[in-house]
Amino acid sequence: MKIHVRAPATTANIGPGFDCVAAALDLWNELEVEDGDGEVDESHLGVQAFARLAPVQGRRFEFISRIPRERGLGSSAAVIALGLVAGAVAAGEEPEPERLLALGVELEGHADNLAAALAGGVCLTWENRIVRVADSLPAVPFALVPEATVSTAEARSSLPGSVSHDDAAFTAGRAAMLGAALAQGSAELFAEAIQDRLHEPYRAKNAPLLERVRGDLPDGALGATLSGSGPSVIVWVRPDAADSCEEGLARRFADASVLRFTVSAEGAGRA
Repeated sequence: MKIHVRAPATTANIGPGFDCVAAALDLWNELEVEDGDGEVDESHLGVQAFARLAPVQGRRFEFISRIPRERGLGSSAAVIALGLVAGAVAAGEEPEPERLLALGVELEGHADNLAAALAGGVCLTWENRIVRVADSLPAVPFALVPEATVSTAEARSSLPGSVSHDDAAFTAGRAAMLGAALAQGSAELFAEAIQDRLHEPYRAKNAPLLERVRGDLPDGALGATLSGSGPSVIVWVRPDAADSCEEGLARRFADASVLRFTVSAEGAGRA
């Protein structure tokens, strides 16, 4: 039996949606599982995820990785999603996103990336629940990916134990506005909504590209957000300005890779 599955990259938080909002992006990791002898690396996250649904013995696992690692684009969530979906197929089960999220969140640590990787689109998650709030966003996402890497644990350790009431209220208001922007498909609301005072100011020291980008946005860009824990930055661009912005970003930030995405309406599944 041969199983071939794929899972998308993701960008989490999207400004004020800390730990609860993420979008799937059209860059894919893949996994092929087939019967075969040989040693299985049971420490691999994808293999561990598979083992939660089906036995790993007597199988061969081949992972194809395209998502940059430790760059804030959900590479670990994609690997876990691959294992979960392949394991469900091997077990003869329907790969239902919420069930797989509950099985895999302990491996991932944060549900937002894994939810979007499993369900696709733009997802809101809490307590292992997933709601797809939109199939797309009112902007084209460009990822600026530096050479430097940041571990999620290191980035999270920079967050304070408490924030001021003003900063909490500001971010709560922008999070509500983000929901309205997604519901209405409004680029204007989206541009206002993607401001944050809860996590981005504290993670900026490990993601210096963020302030550089915000200080030199090309015409047509709605704003920029830290992607997950960083250090990658997502520049959100009006669709009619995407081509000119792509050229401008590549010229201004030659020390980073510029990746143009669309939001993927599909989540992890058979390739």
